[in-house]
Amino acid sequence: MPHAQIEVRRRWSDDEEVALIDAVHGALVAAFQIPVKDKHIRLVVHEPHRFAAPPDLAQPEYSTMVHIDCFAGRSVEAKRNLYREIVQRLSVLGVPADHVSITVRDNPTENGGIRGGQAACDVDLGFDIDI
Repeated sequence: MPHAQIEVRRRWSDDEEVALIDAVHGALVAAFQIPVKDKHIRLVVHEPHRFAAPPDLAQPEYSTMVHIDCFAGRSVEAKRNLYREIVQRLSVLGVPADHVSITVRDNPTENGGIRGGQAACDVDLGFDIDI
């Protein structure tokens, strides 16, 4: 945990798709201080007509949404760092900063089943969520 989903409205090469996933994962490692091995990220590629983008975007084909479900506890500053990290890392791949939207959904640890069906509140996560 956290789990992330990246939604895009253009096709990318296989290597670029891996780079998108790695960019978001790297941002989570840097900002939320999760272990590098904690990688739960999905990439969804939409046909452009199935993904509406604001009409004033310079390059609407680069419109990118990132949704992150995580355990509650991260500070506002940690979230601000995450937003900056994601935008910075995606910009290296050509995604304009103003074409990225990010949603973080905090969930109590009792609302997560992990490690063979245990409630996350009952296990040692191996990292701190109160950052």
